[in-house]
Amino acid sequence: MAGCFTWIKAEPMGIRIVPADAWIDPARPVGRALVTHGHADHARGGHAQTMATPATLAIMAVRYGVADGALPAEYHEPVALGGGVTATFLPAGHVLGSAQILLEHAGERIIVTGDYKRSPDPTCQPFAVTPCDLFITEATFGLPVFRHPPIGEEIARLLAACSANPERCILVGAYALGKAQRVIAELRNAGWHDPIYLHGAMETMCRLYEELGVPLGDLRPAAGVPKADLAGAIVICPPSALNDRWSRRLPDPVTAMASGWMRVRQRVRQRGVELPLVISDHADWDELTATIADVNPAETWITHGREEALLRWCEIHQRRARALALTGYEDEDD
Repeated sequence: MAGCFTWIKAEPMGIRIVPADAWIDPARPVGRALVTHGHADHARGGHAQTMATPATLAIMAVRYGVADGALPAEYHEPVALGGGVTATFLPAGHVLGSAQILLEHAGERIIVTGDYKRSPDPTCQPFAVTPCDLFITEATFGLPVFRHPPIGEEIARLLAACSANPERCILVGAYALGKAQRVIAELRNAGWHDPIYLHGAMETMCRLYEELGVPLGDLRPAAGVPKADLAGAIVICPPSALNDRWSRRLPDPVTAMASGWMRVRQRVRQRGVELPLVISDHADWDELTATIADVNPAETWITHGREEALLRWCEIHQRRARALALTGYEDEDD
């Protein structure tokens, strides 16, 4: 049977843990926040206390200046929050340091996933399937049309474009935290050991990943490199730089973008992308439904994303579920 779960509230600004007087990924500063990962729609500065994994705290210190009140939580180590609530951070497989948060109170187990994926990623720990009574899941790609291909196939397409265009560079738009580092690591795994050039906005996070134990190989700033020397090279930049003035200094770039949204033709056209790469750090439709089945909760709450289709899937499969109305969570995959 479904539990009562009266001690946890879905508020517009985030998930509130009532007996512990704490919030998960709140949209504005609070006294105590438990943060699932370092993306800006989940991690914000200004909290009196911020509990997160050490890697997420390091990312937040660099991106948002969070230092005071930082409380590190190691994976799989329960932490007493007060009010009879215990929290355990578990790997989510989204980006480095990302976590699901298991909450236990009054005999009930609740998991808040944050963002997650199930596909392999050499830059972060894999998602840990954990049974619970209530599963609060994201649904960014919660439509059956979103079925992400194996990343190896997309990396092979990227490398094929390099071989076919030796006089041009391949300019890959990728989100600065998580996506860029994953693309770089997968390129290395596929045998690309040449230098990879970075837009200035990508350098700090890539260096931090290396400091935190994720090897990325030979990375160099793109700034100042003669145009001719970038022919045949791979350059990583923020999506916003794909078609701006900065990219004009590159040798006739093949514009590529790594995002789950590259499945949508309209988004490809809007971005002016020549080489769309369907690479996502979120669970696709099959991963979302498989995860609910694997976790097998008594009840599922569905947060930011395409909630209606996943809600309908739960109804068809006789699973108790409801959609939440949280605000402030963006599609950072793009």
